[in-house]
Amino acid sequence: MERNKMIRTIVIVAIIVAIAGYFASGVYQIEPSEVGLVKRFGRYVRMAGPGIHYHLPYPFESVTKTDVLTLRKIEIGFRTVSTAPLTFREEQEESLMLTGDGNIASVEAVVRYRVKDPAKFAFKVLDDYTLVKFFTESVIREKVAGRTIDDVLTKERDVIANEAAQKIQELLDELDAGISIQGVYLQDVSPPEQVADAFYDVINALQDKEKLINEAQKYANDVIPKAEGEAQKILNEAEAYRQEQILQAQGETARFLQVYEKYKKAPEVTRRRLYLEALEEILGSQKDVLLLSQSGQLSILNLTDIERLVGGGEK
Repeated sequence: MERNKMIRTIVIVAIIVAIAGYFASGVYQIEPSEVGLVKRFGRYVRMAGPGIHYHLPYPFESVTKTDVLTLRKIEIGFRTVSTAPLTFREEQEESLMLTGDGNIASVEAVVRYRVKDPAKFAFKVLDDYTLVKFFTESVIREKVAGRTIDDVLTKERDVIANEAAQKIQELLDELDAGISIQGVYLQDVSPPEQVADAFYDVINALQDKEKLINEAQKYANDVIPKAEGEAQKILNEAEAYRQEQILQAQGETARFLQVYEKYKKAPEVTRRRLYLEALEEILGSQKDVLLLSQSGQLSILNLTDIERLVGGGEK
């Protein structure tokens, strides 16, 4: 009798422990970088943040934990083999891409992303790594195919990365994947090893071209202002000479008019005075001039006396 009672007690305790354990199975913990997505009979009902929470035991409710803060990374065209020391392995099937001018470029890229919408990410995406990697590789190939090899190797690298990030985000949003692209980075863009030397020669030639263009522009910026200054100086001097000649001509005109007025009053005296002024200008400071007549007779002409007589006659 006591044995049956003991067995009954053990059974009851076991049942209680089993029931307690069953209900205790609903306790769960969410890490700081995670959120918990609680489903009731397979249907999403609520979200739980970091900490300790409780949901109804299976099969009533279950929880799916999703990391929403960790920045995820996918490598295209290479794989990181070791971090100490840092070593890589090239994946040529992914890295070799055809450019718009028919050449081949080796493009190694990294795409970084994180979860934007946990519910969409957890319940609509089966394999986020494969999905993002497929879109990234396809979009980068499309962008590289639209450009020449020179552009891909030089000035268009950042443009390709930015355009690729925007396009990948658009594709993911169309699928409602709940993923946010944080950036696409072209780690290494280079020609294939077989033709690398020739392509690097082309790049160096382009750099030399840019250098010469910059030097020529610098020289032009130095010479043109000087030339413009000299031209302006010449124009200013020409304008000053023009004004001088105009004023001089106006003075000569005024002087001629004065002489003409005197001539109208005393034509003969004025004519002689002009004659003597011309002689004085020609002979300079000489007052006595020797004259030789046709007969060989030598005589002295005193310009001062003549000038005095003319002046007296004019009065």
